[in-house]
Amino acid sequence: MINETYQIKQEGSQDYAKLTIYIQDDSPEIGIHERPLILVCPGGGYGMTSDREAEVIVFQMLAMGCNAALLRYSCVPSVFPTALLELASGMKLIREHVEEWHIDPNKIMVMGFSAGAHLAGSLGMFWNRKFLADRLGLNDREHSLLQPNGMILCYPVITSGEFAHKDSFRCLLGLTQEPVPEKIEGFEEAYSVDEMMEKLSLEKQVSKDTPKAFIWHTFEDGCVPVENSLLLVGALKKAGISTEFHMYPHGGHGLSLASNQSATVAGNEQVVEECQSWMGLLRKWIENF
Repeated sequence: MINETYQIKQEGSQDYAKLTIYIQDDSPEIGIHERPLILVCPGGGYGMTSDREAEVIVFQMLAMGCNAALLRYSCVPSVFPTALLELASGMKLIREHVEEWHIDPNKIMVMGFSAGAHLAGSLGMFWNRKFLADRLGLNDREHSLLQPNGMILCYPVITSGEFAHKDSFRCLLGLTQEPVPEKIEGFEEAYSVDEMMEKLSLEKQVSKDTPKAFIWHTFEDGCVPVENSLLLVGALKKAGISTEFHMYPHGGHGLSLASNQSATVAGNEQVVEECQSWMGLLRKWIENF
């Protein structure tokens, strides 16, 4: 296995920002010579990256026959678009090594949990935008280096509207700091706070270039309401983007694997047997991709 860590720091990055890759050896005894790669973005409200949605998920992807990468992206006090630039830089690095790492170039997917799913979804919406290419020194023909083929979004933060997880957006835009900025940079030009909230409400940014998606959520999620996923699924359907969506009736937020493997020390509420099926459903989705 190739297990290496790369510095993917951008302007405004924190010292801990890094990308770790987990690449299975290409063996002449095994008939698979190109594997999908899943790039994992843990959640944490843009305030941290949770260990419960990090290596424990990577190991599941490896057992599924995929290669994997884990992004520890910059959170507060870093602000948009630092984490997105780090993710885009990680995607670029992966695409530049598809042959060396025996990756299927048509099956490179971003996976995120909660706010990490907002980050993964942001790359899905903005991968071909000029501001990303410019900041990473790419020309117009190199946009495809940033393109995810698919999005795997687990109980995602999506909307900045009525059903928003407000703390995620406050951290992302630096609104927890004083003084609160009047204009926020990040896209091709600076915008007011309200305008940036609108632009980062991902259900409003779906286009024909948005990749297909696998999404799951729970009906009872009291932290990031399931309407976040429902709004995105509706926008994806309207745009004709292939989507698989699963809504489980029970379970709170941040379930990860929904098993003891990812529960906290006192996390019986994070063990929800009926939600554990999402991993098997994802396996089929990847196999049929």
